[in-house]
Amino acid sequence: MNKNVSILIADDHPLLLNGLEQELSEFGYNIIEKVDNGAIALERIVSQQPDIAILDLEMPLLWGFDIIQKARAEGVKTKFIALTYHKERSFILQASKLNIDGYLLKDEPFSEIHAAIRALLKGEQYFSETFKSIYKNNVSPEIKKVNLLTPSERTIIRMIAQGKSSQDIAEDLTVSVRTVQKHRSNIIYKLDLKSSVDPLADWVNEYREFILSL
Repeated sequence: MNKNVSILIADDHPLLLNGLEQELSEFGYNIIEKVDNGAIALERIVSQQPDIAILDLEMPLLWGFDIIQKARAEGVKTKFIALTYHKERSFILQASKLNIDGYLLKDEPFSEIHAAIRALLKGEQYFSETFKSIYKNNVSPEIKKVNLLTPSERTIIRMIAQGKSSQDIAEDLTVSVRTVQKHRSNIIYKLDLKSSVDPLADWVNEYREFILSL
């Protein structure tokens, strides 16, 4: 029975939050909390451990991906559905890195949310068709390329994502700038980056959040 399924919803847009609560209530789900910022969402998830949390990814105080990471670190068994407008490759990379349970776009029909909830309750994942298409055509190939990098090369791209120059990286790793530049060249080759003024910087800017999670 749907009433036995406890759900927390979190979104900082009041109309969306109230509309989602109404729709889910009409399906008979037990909405135990609706909150409008990430910090409160995390506190409620940890303390109440709902079966499912439906999260907007961009919220004040704490973003959706941060909530998921912190809740799982606390041992919470809640399953998470991201409900967002974001279809950029960087967000989908983060979602795949977190092995998120569901990812839906806000411009999709409500029936998708209901289908996602049913899938999660059966131990399955659920992703929108847009998510699956972007993952297959744009994200999965990038993940395969990143997996080719050595631990040292991953460290360097993380440091680049943190805004550090080659000189900074060389000093932090106690290596020569020439060594760092050689690593950068190897990374560009392995990622198959196309020519530009600074192709690695362009790639890092697009995938910054994912890189920082490596």
